Amino acid sequence: MMYLLDTNVFIEASRLYYHPDIAPYFWQWLREQHEAGNVGSIEAVKKEIDGGGKKKLEPLSLWAAQLPKSFWAAPDVSTVQSFRTLTDWVQHPDRQYRDDARREFLAIADFWIVAQAHGTGQTVVTRELAAPDSKKRVLIPDACNGIGVSFQEPFSMYRKLGLNFRC
Repeated sequence: MMYLLDTNVFIEASRLYYHPDIAPYFWQWLREQHEAGNVGSIEAVKKEIDGGGKKKLEPLSLWAAQLPKSFWAAPDVSTVQSFRTLTDWVQHPDRQYRDDARREFLAIADFWIVAQAHGTGQTVVTRELAAPDSKKRVLIPDACNGIGVSFQEPFSMYRKLGLNFRC
């Protein structure tokens, strides 16, 4: 796999421009890109899509449930080793983050996806934008920049992988 998709990529696509009812090809394309070894995500993202104990994100959770288990990567040895690197970065006294922002980041899928990408050399795909002066929230692009992980926004990935809706 080359690209690891953040939760917001799936949610935004399903709610705003590629709802499964009007753009089923997009969702099939993601599956095909996974089968080709280009796209996937992580277990923690699937848990967020499944509602994390709260309300499921329908119809997104139904689509996610039909994907092969391999789409949702589990942490491996390299990811576990990267947890320390990322934790050290976010907890470093030079970081301006508030304590609650640090705790939140360490508890959500954002932490896991950055660590997974760091450990495996993959690229994170997210709709988040860098905000290096943020104190209230640790954002994926800032964490990626902090530990040397590649990231990009979804439409760059779509173009690179040749997504095309022409009939």
